[in-house]
Amino acid sequence: MNATKRDNGGLRQRDIDALARAEHADPFAVLGPHPDGAGGQFVRAFLPAALSAKVISRSDGSVLAEMQQGSLPGLFSAHMAQPQDYQLVINWAGGEQVTEDPYSFGPQLGDIDMHLFAEGNHRDLAGRFGAQPMQVDGVDGVLFSVWAPNAKRVSVVGHFNNWDGRRHPMRLRHGAGVWELFLPRLGVGETYKFEVLGQDGVLPLKADPLARATELPPSTASKVAGPLGHEWRDQDWMEQRAQRHAYNAPLSIYELHVGSWQCELNDSGEVARLYNWRELAERLVPYVQELGFTHIEMLPIMEHPFGGSWGYQPLSMFAPTSRYGTAEDFAAFIDACHQGGIGVILDWVPAHFPTDEHGLARFDGTALYEYENPLEGFHQDWNTLIYNLGRNEVRGFMMASALHWLKHFHIDGLRVDAVASMLYRDYSRKAGEWVPNRHGGRENLEAIDFLRHLNGVVAHEAPGALVIAEESTSWPGVSQPSQQGGLGFDYKWNMGWMHDTLHYIQNDPVHRNHHHNEMSFGLIYAYSEHFILPISHDEVVHGKHSLIDKMPGDRWQKFANLRAYLAFMWMHPGKKLLFMGCEFGQWREWNHDQQLDWYLLQYSEHQGVKQLVGDLNRLYRELPALHEQDCQPQGFQWLIGDDAQNSVFAWLRWSSSGEPLLVVANFTPVPREGYRVGVPFAEHWQELLNTDAQEYAGSNVGNLGAVATEALPAHGQPLSLALNLPPLGVLVLKPAS
Repeated sequence: MNATKRDNGGLRQRDIDALARAEHADPFAVLGPHPDGAGGQFVRAFLPAALSAKVISRSDGSVLAEMQQGSLPGLFSAHMAQPQDYQLVINWAGGEQVTEDPYSFGPQLGDIDMHLFAEGNHRDLAGRFGAQPMQVDGVDGVLFSVWAPNAKRVSVVGHFNNWDGRRHPMRLRHGAGVWELFLPRLGVGETYKFEVLGQDGVLPLKADPLARATELPPSTASKVAGPLGHEWRDQDWMEQRAQRHAYNAPLSIYELHVGSWQCELNDSGEVARLYNWRELAERLVPYVQELGFTHIEMLPIMEHPFGGSWGYQPLSMFAPTSRYGTAEDFAAFIDACHQGGIGVILDWVPAHFPTDEHGLARFDGTALYEYENPLEGFHQDWNTLIYNLGRNEVRGFMMASALHWLKHFHIDGLRVDAVASMLYRDYSRKAGEWVPNRHGGRENLEAIDFLRHLNGVVAHEAPGALVIAEESTSWPGVSQPSQQGGLGFDYKWNMGWMHDTLHYIQNDPVHRNHHHNEMSFGLIYAYSEHFILPISHDEVVHGKHSLIDKMPGDRWQKFANLRAYLAFMWMHPGKKLLFMGCEFGQWREWNHDQQLDWYLLQYSEHQGVKQLVGDLNRLYRELPALHEQDCQPQGFQWLIGDDAQNSVFAWLRWSSSGEPLLVVANFTPVPREGYRVGVPFAEHWQELLNTDAQEYAGSNVGNLGAVATEALPAHGQPLSLALNLPPLGVLVLKPAS
């Protein structure tokens, strides 16, 4: 073999040129150890900017060969008479590095992993792909892998190689389009990205779609994460969860945005810093317990580059945002909630993702995660891209994300955001701006199949966990089993009820008689789905006013209206959801950059609303009539639904064992004495709750705690009560035992 070839380690010029341009598609074919055909081996390493390098024995550190640079600066090679385990000693301008050769290790991802990934059925992507600390042949390091089937070359880059894509090009596993590389002597906490050479040149550096940890925004690199270092102590909760989530159990959800619920303020009242998950648990768990909610629901906590998206434009579907601490901190928060008897629901966004260049958009230079055609793949409303759920790998990616939160972090439920935008190809599009499905229809068949599959897989893999749809159309069977043609969700947000009742309550009481049916219309379809009644963050932003500021009238009337509306909601069939701040009547709209106006709780009216919410939750949880038959028509009975002139409603809620509760609501500021309401039995009815009570800062019009029945039939009932109805008030009564 001539000297020139030996200098270059026997490489052809085109291989050398491809390495120099960082375009070599198969670096393992030229780098690392290669037999010389005569019983020895060449060792080649491409180390741009290295001063020198040598090969030493891995067993005893003896020098095996000094490496030579050939015609390409940084391309080092050495020849050894016989193959043996070795290490590289590299001299850089900043010092000496001793390391194993990444190109001396064989493929690490198994064929089964690749097969399951390609068919979209790998349930634990974040546990196998991305960045996995591991030991190979006794050497500690990190296995990096990323899906980029149309890339010409992919490198992993970070501080460990000066972000130089020439240093660590990866091996392509052709069948799955996955690139992988084991880098020895790296560990947990290392920052990294992928440098991708697409068909049209090098792309902006890409964060790892499967990262389990990230840098703090606005920085965008991924971080190597180890196994979750948390010892769970929530076994009792997890064992009881399925029972707590039964349709006949109470479900009352406190929705919050983590960063703006409560913060640490400086002396001038500005936000000094956000609380860590552990600090948040110390404050939030006792508060939610005091209010009596069964669950919290958090706006998306998956890492997202833009805080103003509230988390609804996430880019790391497997990483809790670093804004509030580590994955271990997050797990400790969930654990604290569970030990405090509080379930945790996460908002989860499979509908779309942002266009940030470090993210999923045109990940390998092609529309990989999104549809190629913008009429299918671009959301005009949100300037985001739509996941191509018809693609196996994308469907598997989203499925694995859902399971990651439910299984890895013990999350009790996912609220799936923007389901309507997933179901319809013409969602928010005009004629000619959308592509029909293969049958010529407007339904997104791929998304429908995904949602049904998701709900089936979650039921099997995370028993007892809830999947809830935020779905704003009249799509049939959202919460019906998929075997019966439904989508298989456990619950659906009742957006129609929310819109109708908020519209009613915002009207001046003088005009409410013309809108009477808006409060009763929801009962016509109340059992067509398993419903959650949502007063969510969306209703208290963007000029819509806070919940109390929607109310008409003077200050007293606003508070009375708010109390009456909340009681109406809690006494209505359907599970409950209330956004933070509404529970004490915050005046200003929610601002994600500021904490709630906690100082308002020094005032009796605000304290009264908070106390009422606590009492409503207590009644809701303690009285079977208010939750046992939420999803069954026999749990509700109208007594008075047509008294539009007086804006009065009355109904019975029934438990499965036949115990009734009487609810009477007066939505005018006029007290009504001796208002007759029919009841089925009992000599006396006890007043359990009166939203006008003095303890809630009301005017204290009521019935002195109990009312005797009279033998006067009314409203189809054999007996009746003559009630004093408080102004803008709701009464709840039960038969006295």
